[in-house]
Amino acid sequence: MLLLMPRLVGRAKKLTVPPALASFGLAPRHLTLLALLLLDGPMTVRVLAERLEVAPATVSLMVGDLSRQGILHRGEDDTDRRRVIVSIAAPHRRAIHAWLAGAADAWRAALEPLTAAERGLVVATLRRYEEGVERSLSKG
Repeated sequence: MLLLMPRLVGRAKKLTVPPALASFGLAPRHLTLLALLLLDGPMTVRVLAERLEVAPATVSLMVGDLSRQGILHRGEDDTDRRRVIVSIAAPHRRAIHAWLAGAADAWRAALEPLTAAERGLVVATLRRYEEGVERSLSKG
């Protein structure tokens, strides 16, 4: 694992932003937000914040920035007009899919032969690793 994890992270960092999206100043923090919207579909800022495990204000700032640039679309929820639904803007969907699909497909292929319980174990193990790294960073 000590050899594998840095390679995984290194490969993920090599996911270069496609030319169609290069002028938007997208950063790694945007990658997960866009991946959630691409793979799971439109959702509210609150749900995005829960899924990203960050404060709603943080997501709101990212969504606002990406919306002003035309990458994301904010629309009213038909069932509750007070709620805003965030989605990827149609003109950028293809480029974002091309950017993120390879990594998503690789995860699907890796996890597909596992049972739901085994997939849960993989995710739980990676979360514990993340927490351990975070603890060691906070000590230093």
